Amino acid sequence: MKKEKRMLVLAIVLLMVFSLNACSRQGPQMATELRYGFYSEPATLDPLSPSNTADGRSLLFNVFEGLVKPTADGSFKMCIAESVVMAESGRVYRFKLRENVRFHDGSLVTSADVLYSLETAKAAGFIGFDRIQTIEADEENVVCVRLEHPDPEFLPYLTVGIVKADSVNRDKNAIGTGPYYIESYTVQQSLVLRKFADYWQGSPSPKETPSLDKITIVFFADPNGIILGLHGGSIDGATLFSGHAHQFNPERFDIVPDYSAAVQLLALNNAAAPLDDIRVRQAINYGVDIQEIIDAAFYGQGMPSGSPLIPGLAAYYEQALVNPYPLDPAKARALLAEAGYGDGGRQLSLEITVPSIYSMHVDTAQVIAGQLAKIGINVSIQLVDWAAWLSDVYFGRAYQATIISLDSPIVSPKGFLSRYHSGDTSNFINFASADFDRIYDAILVEMDEGKRIALYKEAQRVISANAASVYIQDILGFQIFRAGAYSGAVSYPLYVIDFASIRGK
Repeated sequence: MKKEKRMLVLAIVLLMVFSLNACSRQGPQMATELRYGFYSEPATLDPLSPSNTADGRSLLFNVFEGLVKPTADGSFKMCIAESVVMAESGRVYRFKLRENVRFHDGSLVTSADVLYSLETAKAAGFIGFDRIQTIEADEENVVCVRLEHPDPEFLPYLTVGIVKADSVNRDKNAIGTGPYYIESYTVQQSLVLRKFADYWQGSPSPKETPSLDKITIVFFADPNGIILGLHGGSIDGATLFSGHAHQFNPERFDIVPDYSAAVQLLALNNAAAPLDDIRVRQAINYGVDIQEIIDAAFYGQGMPSGSPLIPGLAAYYEQALVNPYPLDPAKARALLAEAGYGDGGRQLSLEITVPSIYSMHVDTAQVIAGQLAKIGINVSIQLVDWAAWLSDVYFGRAYQATIISLDSPIVSPKGFLSRYHSGDTSNFINFASADFDRIYDAILVEMDEGKRIALYKEAQRVISANAASVYIQDILGFQIFRAGAYSGAVSYPLYVIDFASIRGK
């Protein structure tokens, strides 16, 4: 009996020890923070500054919100505005603002804030805002936007971030309404986002509340630093392109495909000799093998474009332009000879200016240099930093050719095509076509959707026929995370990273 009692006591003790150990041996806790690698800092934290970069706008998507917000399927949902009524066949948009939406400093959003934000965006020359005739607000939290002409596609422009009225120091004091607020920013090191406890979508829809409490954006000088950071564990995730993504073992990392929603192109300055000659631009197009670029610089992963519009906007994309200039070295040399180059004429030299921060553009430039050499064009590559590229190429237009990816600030074909209008300030390739201007102006007033789509496709064909540039691809990127740590990353037809969609596992 004593022996049985001792055995029973021992069993009870072992059971207690096992239970205590089981309680202390918790499984992996759900991730509440994310360290995310970036190699391009925002040019500004001000959502109402047109000088920001695509990466900058991508980050600020999490901090600022507009009257409406894009969704992953390319449509729009009400955001700061609770509802909108369109009148006068698309000339008037009347927004009823949502109640109890708070800025990150705790103050409520009012119609005065919206009025100030939209007027500031209009003064800054934001795309589409030149069409606004008047903006009016009343005490009932209603904002009315009247356009000079009807525009049934005006809603995408109103994703521009709403800020506090009279906030003049926005680059230093970024206060929005988004799911995250900026806790700190150390230039060339990191930007820390913290979950906004009073985010309006948290009530009555808690599922819309961000899962992650803290996002630390870590800035690196180049993709190699990001790769080392992921392998070494100093960061948990990053966006990389196919030229780098192949270096990650799927057993250690979750690799999520994510198109860049931007068109990579060899941009040609149409006003700079010898590129002011259409024959030279056509020759360059016939001399570039796009599939070889994708194979050599992107490990065969990418979606050829051939158009200034991303294929992802399928309803508007002109499918006939997938390969408008098939590789034809003989035709390219003949066009150059007509223009006075080669075959006893002058040798054509072309300088391609590339922002050194983007290795995929540098790699693309090297492939193109080899291809154009085969048709008698002597290519030199000039690497510059991002600030110099913005100053000299984008704003100064002092260049011959460059390689860059052009995104759209809005989910609309207008965001890609408006920069080709001769009067547009963002027309840095100096494209000038009376036919294109006429077609684009017609798009702005066409109320029938089917006719508008036909005009969009015609506009793309005009750009292609004029060989405005060499349109390469919508680069296939990948969001890479520690295996099993995160889920839910959403891909948009817009270049953004939606941290609120990412959940810890």
